[in-house]
Amino acid sequence: MDIQLAILCALTFVIHLIGTLAYAVRIAGVRTRRIAVSFALFNILVLVSRTSNSFQGPFLAKRIEENIHLGVTSGLLSDFRWLLLSATLATLAGAFLIPTFQRVFSRAVLHFQLHRSIPRLLMHGFFKGGLNQLRDAASLPLRANVTRMRVGHGVSVWVIVLNVAAVALWTIGVFAALYAGYLNPELRVTSSTLSAVVNGVATIMMFVFIDPYMSVMTDDVVEGKTSEPEFRKAIVWLVGSRLAGTLLAQPLLVPAALAIAFVAKAV
Repeated sequence: MDIQLAILCALTFVIHLIGTLAYAVRIAGVRTRRIAVSFALFNILVLVSRTSNSFQGPFLAKRIEENIHLGVTSGLLSDFRWLLLSATLATLAGAFLIPTFQRVFSRAVLHFQLHRSIPRLLMHGFFKGGLNQLRDAASLPLRANVTRMRVGHGVSVWVIVLNVAAVALWTIGVFAALYAGYLNPELRVTSSTLSAVVNGVATIMMFVFIDPYMSVMTDDVVEGKTSEPEFRKAIVWLVGSRLAGTLLAQPLLVPAALAIAFVAKAV
């Protein structure tokens, strides 16, 4: 693995790590009863994710362009395999970090509620005992939260299946489009634009079916209609389905790239 690929893997890791930690924000919102503030603060990390995403695309596109110009006909697929593995490892790391993150994030929400200043919150987090609080809040997932998965889902099976599919499509959207352009260099610009179609389908699945379902469930917990253990069980299932989605992306990459290359030629 060269330095350029290592940077791309690191960017991919950050993107998927933050995406996984988004589930912890719902838990923190429920525990603090400050759901709106929780998501507002999480947008700071979303900015980091989007910045990583904005760099990832051009860097990867340049790598492909260089391979095309040099006449390299093999090896690029393994680069995408490494990137997808980074997505899986980031999701797995995020799953283990959720208990710690939700505790730290809950404290951040309460601190912001008191001082109402992002700069003061950041200063507190980095310079005024925030690192000690991070050490105190460090915790691994409870075994009970995992074993509860055997007793019902806590969330609709349909939502779990949709989440697997949506994450898989969202994970390979850009990668498949760029690889399709590599397979058919004459239409690589057309292929790259088709990534928006794949990501669009994944986005529709997430924002039309999955997020509203989880938002209602979050409100139900706040209102006492659903218990917190049941809610945590649903989060565990969703994190598991997200991990399954990144794994499913591996076998879907090449078929998706071939399909995009076919559509690019047909349009």
